[in-house]
Amino acid sequence: MSELKWYVMYTSSRSEKKVAKRLKEKGWEVYLPLVTELRQWSDRKKKVERPLFNGYVFVKTQRNQLWECLQEPGAVKFVHFSGQHATVREEDLDTIKRIVETGVAVETDGSEIEPGEFVKVIGGPLQNMEGEVIEKGNKDYFMIRIPGIYQNMLMSIPRKFLEVFPNKVEP
Repeated sequence: MSELKWYVMYTSSRSEKKVAKRLKEKGWEVYLPLVTELRQWSDRKKKVERPLFNGYVFVKTQRNQLWECLQEPGAVKFVHFSGQHATVREEDLDTIKRIVETGVAVETDGSEIEPGEFVKVIGGPLQNMEGEVIEKGNKDYFMIRIPGIYQNMLMSIPRKFLEVFPNKVEP
């Protein structure tokens, strides 16, 4: 029997919540990170929950059960990189969950970003988290890489809350 892993499912546009709900109803362990943002319409402002990673839902299952998960309406395929199914480590999902739960403003970026200085957050809601500090558009960002899906999470944290590790290299 193969072990349970977190696989990355790609869904059709704007159907992440529906797919996650249906999979949960069928008994699958599913994680869909949602962030709240304020949207402006011509007549009002409204808080809206949107997926942190557009089109992605994380499903904990065995490799031989992936096909069953794809039977849900809105499920498109499981993400592949270099011929292998994309999986995300439990530690990476714990990091994503912690960031989402704090309510800190977070952006995602799928581009290749040069390595930055390795840092540890020494204050605020993300205290003790480790990652990198990079400069993007003349602004410093605290960045955590999610290697299983080739995505980066970027948060604006003042430098005074970051402690640099001069000799540490990201794994």
